[in-house]
Amino acid sequence: MSLSSNDRVVAIQPDRTQVLRRRIRWIVAATIGYNVIEAIIAIAAGSVASSAALIGFGLDSIVEVLSAAAVAWQFAAPDPEKREKTALRVIAWAFFALAAYVIVDAGLSLFGVREAEHSTVGIVLAAVSLLVMPFLSFAERRAGHELGSASAVADSKQTLICSYLSAALLVGLLLNTLFGWAWADSVAALVIVVFAVREGFEAWRGDACKVPVAALTGERDVEHEDCC
Repeated sequence: MSLSSNDRVVAIQPDRTQVLRRRIRWIVAATIGYNVIEAIIAIAAGSVASSAALIGFGLDSIVEVLSAAAVAWQFAAPDPEKREKTALRVIAWAFFALAAYVIVDAGLSLFGVREAEHSTVGIVLAAVSLLVMPFLSFAERRAGHELGSASAVADSKQTLICSYLSAALLVGLLLNTLFGWAWADSVAALVIVVFAVREGFEAWRGDACKVPVAALTGERDVEHEDCC
Protein backbone atom coordinates (compact mmCIF):
# COMPACT_ATOMS: atom_id res chain seq x y z
CA MET A 1 0.00 0.00 0.00
CA SER A 2 1.28 3.44 -0.85
CA LEU A 3 0.82 6.08 1.82
CA SER A 4 2.03 9.65 2.02
CA SER A 5 4.68 10.59 4.57
CA ASN A 6 1.95 11.93 6.86
CA ASP A 7 -0.03 8.68 6.66
CA ARG A 8 2.77 6.18 7.25
CA VAL A 9 2.39 4.11 10.40
CA VAL A 10 4.74 2.01 12.47
CA ALA A 11 4.25 -1.72 12.87
CA ILE A 12 1.60 -2.62 15.44
CA GLN A 13 1.07 -5.76 17.44
CA PRO A 14 -1.22 -8.48 15.99
CA ASP A 15 -3.63 -8.15 18.92
CA ARG A 16 -3.96 -4.44 18.33
CA THR A 17 -4.49 -5.06 14.61
CA GLN A 18 -7.43 -7.36 15.36
CA VAL A 19 -8.92 -4.77 17.73
CA LEU A 20 -8.72 -2.08 15.05
CA ARG A 21 -10.22 -4.33 12.38
CA ARG A 22 -13.16 -5.14 14.66
CA ARG A 23 -13.57 -1.47 15.50
CA ILE A 24 -13.77 -0.50 11.82
CA ARG A 25 -16.31 -3.27 11.15
CA TRP A 26 -18.48 -2.03 14.02
CA ILE A 27 -18.19 1.59 12.89
CA VAL A 28 -19.18 0.67 9.33
CA ALA A 29 -22.08 -1.43 10.63
CA ALA A 30 -23.22 1.43 12.89
CA THR A 31 -23.05 3.87 9.98
CA ILE A 32 -25.17 1.63 7.77
CA GLY A 33 -27.67 0.99 10.58
CA TYR A 34 -28.01 4.67 11.32
CA ASN A 35 -28.51 5.47 7.63
CA VAL A 36 -31.38 2.97 7.45
CA ILE A 37 -33.15 4.60 10.41
CA GLU A 38 -32.37 8.06 9.06
CA ALA A 39 -33.86 7.18 5.66
CA ILE A 40 -37.11 5.87 7.13
CA ILE A 41 -37.66 8.93 9.33
CA ALA A 42 -36.61 11.46 6.67
CA ILE A 43 -38.80 10.04 3.91
CA ALA A 44 -41.82 9.69 6.21
CA ALA A 45 -41.45 13.22 7.62
CA GLY A 46 -40.69 14.64 4.18
CA SER A 47 -43.85 13.10 2.71
CA VAL A 48 -45.98 14.61 5.46
CA ALA A 49 -44.42 18.07 5.09
CA SER A 50 -44.03 17.95 1.27
CA SER A 51 -40.34 18.65 1.85
CA ALA A 52 -38.15 17.91 -1.18
CA ALA A 53 -35.04 18.40 0.97
CA LEU A 54 -36.13 15.86 3.59
CA ILE A 55 -37.19 13.28 1.02
CA GLY A 56 -33.94 13.79 -0.90
CA PHE A 57 -31.94 13.44 2.32
CA GLY A 58 -33.70 10.16 3.08
CA LEU A 59 -33.19 8.82 -0.43
CA ASP A 60 -29.50 9.74 -0.25
CA SER A 61 -29.24 7.65 2.92
CA ILE A 62 -30.82 4.69 1.09
CA VAL A 63 -28.38 5.07 -1.80
CA GLU A 64 -25.46 5.10 0.65
CA VAL A 65 -26.71 1.82 2.14
CA LEU A 66 -27.24 0.31 -1.31
CA SER A 67 -23.75 1.40 -2.28
CA ALA A 68 -22.24 -0.38 0.72
CA ALA A 69 -24.35 -3.47 -0.02
CA ALA A 70 -23.21 -3.50 -3.65
CA VAL A 71 -19.56 -3.35 -2.64
CA ALA A 72 -20.09 -6.06 0.00
CA TRP A 73 -21.73 -8.22 -2.71
CA GLN A 74 -18.74 -7.59 -4.96
CA PHE A 75 -16.18 -8.65 -2.37
CA ALA A 76 -18.20 -11.70 -1.36
CA ALA A 77 -17.30 -13.31 -4.70
CA PRO A 78 -14.17 -15.47 -5.10
CA ASP A 79 -13.08 -13.07 -7.84
CA PRO A 80 -14.40 -9.58 -6.94
CA GLU A 81 -13.15 -8.08 -10.21
CA LYS A 82 -15.81 -10.00 -12.17
CA ARG A 83 -18.55 -8.20 -10.26
CA GLU A 84 -16.77 -4.87 -10.11
CA LYS A 85 -18.26 -3.13 -13.15
CA THR A 86 -21.82 -4.24 -12.34
CA ALA A 87 -21.56 -2.98 -8.77
CA LEU A 88 -20.24 0.37 -9.92
CA ARG A 89 -22.96 0.84 -12.53
CA VAL A 90 -25.67 0.03 -9.98
CA ILE A 91 -24.24 2.59 -7.57
CA ALA A 92 -23.87 5.27 -10.24
CA TRP A 93 -27.39 4.89 -11.67
CA ALA A 94 -28.85 4.91 -8.15
CA PHE A 95 -27.27 8.32 -7.50
CA PHE A 96 -28.39 9.66 -10.90
CA ALA A 97 -31.95 8.47 -10.27
CA LEU A 98 -31.89 10.17 -6.86
CA ALA A 99 -30.71 13.44 -8.42
CA ALA A 100 -33.42 13.35 -11.12
CA TYR A 101 -36.18 12.70 -8.58
CA VAL A 102 -35.07 15.48 -6.23
CA ILE A 103 -34.73 17.98 -9.10
CA VAL A 104 -38.33 17.36 -10.16
CA ASP A 105 -39.58 17.44 -6.57
CA ALA A 106 -37.70 20.65 -5.76
CA GLY A 107 -38.90 22.23 -9.02
CA LEU A 108 -42.53 21.61 -8.06
CA SER A 109 -41.94 23.56 -4.85
CA LEU A 110 -40.00 26.38 -6.50
CA PHE A 111 -42.71 26.95 -9.11
CA GLY A 112 -45.48 26.95 -6.54
CA VAL A 113 -47.13 23.66 -7.43
CA ARG A 114 -46.79 22.76 -3.78
CA GLU A 115 -45.20 24.38 -0.75
CA ALA A 116 -43.02 22.75 1.88
CA GLU A 117 -44.43 22.90 5.38
CA HIS A 118 -42.73 23.13 8.77
CA SER A 119 -41.26 19.84 10.01
CA THR A 120 -40.15 19.57 13.63
CA VAL A 121 -39.20 15.93 13.08
CA GLY A 122 -36.99 16.93 10.16
CA ILE A 123 -35.21 19.62 12.16
CA VAL A 124 -34.50 17.22 15.01
CA LEU A 125 -33.29 14.52 12.58
CA ALA A 126 -30.96 16.93 10.78
CA ALA A 127 -29.56 18.17 14.11
CA VAL A 128 -28.97 14.65 15.40
CA SER A 129 -27.30 13.61 12.14
CA LEU A 130 -25.09 16.68 12.30
CA LEU A 131 -23.82 15.39 15.66
CA VAL A 132 -23.64 11.65 14.89
CA MET A 133 -22.02 11.58 11.44
CA PRO A 134 -18.88 13.62 12.30
CA PHE A 135 -18.37 11.38 15.35
CA LEU A 136 -18.55 8.20 13.25
CA SER A 137 -16.27 9.77 10.66
CA PHE A 138 -13.68 10.76 13.27
CA ALA A 139 -13.75 7.31 14.90
CA GLU A 140 -13.22 5.49 11.59
CA ARG A 141 -10.56 7.94 10.44
CA ARG A 142 -8.60 7.54 13.68
CA ALA A 143 -8.78 3.73 13.55
CA GLY A 144 -7.89 3.75 9.85
CA HIS A 145 -4.80 5.90 10.43
CA GLU A 146 -3.55 3.66 13.23
CA LEU A 147 -4.21 0.50 11.22
CA GLY A 148 -2.58 2.00 8.15
CA SER A 149 -5.69 1.55 5.99
CA ALA A 150 -6.02 4.33 3.43
CA SER A 151 -9.38 2.87 2.37
CA ALA A 152 -10.86 3.22 5.86
CA VAL A 153 -9.62 6.80 6.02
CA ALA A 154 -11.22 7.59 2.66
CA ASP A 155 -14.50 5.98 3.73
CA SER A 156 -14.49 8.19 6.82
CA LYS A 157 -14.35 11.21 4.52
CA GLN A 158 -17.45 9.95 2.70
CA THR A 159 -19.22 9.73 6.06
CA LEU A 160 -18.21 13.30 6.75
CA ILE A 161 -19.99 14.38 3.55
CA CYS A 162 -23.24 13.23 5.17
CA SER A 163 -22.72 15.82 7.89
CA TYR A 164 -22.50 18.54 5.23
CA LEU A 165 -25.82 17.37 3.81
CA SER A 166 -27.28 17.42 7.33
CA ALA A 167 -26.14 21.03 7.75
CA ALA A 168 -27.71 22.07 4.42
CA LEU A 169 -30.96 20.33 5.35
CA LEU A 170 -31.04 21.91 8.82
CA VAL A 171 -30.50 25.41 7.43
CA GLY A 172 -33.24 24.97 4.84
CA LEU A 173 -35.76 23.64 7.35
CA LEU A 174 -34.98 26.35 9.90
CA LEU A 175 -35.33 29.15 7.35
CA ASN A 176 -38.70 27.77 6.34
CA THR A 177 -39.84 27.47 9.95
CA LEU A 178 -38.51 30.81 11.25
CA PHE A 179 -39.14 33.05 8.25
CA GLY A 180 -41.62 31.13 6.13
CA TRP A 181 -39.11 30.83 3.28
CA ALA A 182 -40.49 27.70 1.64
CA TRP A 183 -38.02 28.13 -1.25
CA ALA A 184 -35.15 27.46 1.19
CA ASP A 185 -36.31 23.84 1.37
CA SER A 186 -35.91 23.50 -2.40
CA VAL A 187 -32.48 25.14 -2.33
CA ALA A 188 -31.37 22.66 0.34
CA ALA A 189 -32.71 19.86 -1.85
CA LEU A 190 -30.66 21.10 -4.81
CA VAL A 191 -27.53 21.05 -2.63
CA ILE A 192 -28.22 17.35 -2.09
CA VAL A 193 -28.54 16.96 -5.88
CA VAL A 194 -25.05 18.39 -6.37
CA PHE A 195 -23.55 15.83 -3.97
CA ALA A 196 -25.58 13.01 -5.51
CA VAL A 197 -24.43 13.80 -9.05
CA ARG A 198 -20.83 14.09 -7.92
CA GLU A 199 -20.95 10.74 -6.16
CA GLY A 200 -22.65 9.20 -9.18
CA PHE A 201 -19.83 10.28 -11.50
CA GLU A 202 -17.25 9.06 -8.98
CA ALA A 203 -18.92 5.67 -9.00
CA TRP A 204 -19.03 5.62 -12.81
CA ARG A 205 -15.31 6.43 -12.98
CA GLY A 206 -14.51 3.84 -10.32
CA ASP A 207 -13.81 6.01 -7.29
CA ALA A 208 -16.79 4.49 -5.44
CA CYS A 209 -14.76 1.35 -4.84
CA LYS A 210 -12.81 3.25 -2.24
CA VAL A 211 -14.35 1.48 0.72
CA PRO A 212 -12.78 -0.10 3.79
CA VAL A 213 -11.50 -3.25 2.11
CA ALA A 214 -9.75 -4.11 5.36
CA ALA A 215 -13.15 -4.29 7.03
CA LEU A 216 -14.55 -6.49 4.27
CA THR A 217 -11.67 -8.87 3.66
CA GLY A 218 -9.69 -8.75 6.88
CA GLU A 219 -6.57 -7.77 4.97
CA ARG A 220 -4.29 -5.17 6.49
CA ASP A 221 -2.68 -2.37 4.53
CA VAL A 222 -4.95 -2.75 1.51
CA GLU A 223 -5.12 0.27 -0.77
CA HIS A 224 -8.35 1.37 -2.44
CA GLU A 225 -9.26 -0.99 -5.24
CA ASP A 226 -8.87 0.63 -8.67
CA CYS A 227 -12.16 -0.01 -10.39
CA CYS A 228 -11.61 1.22 -13.89
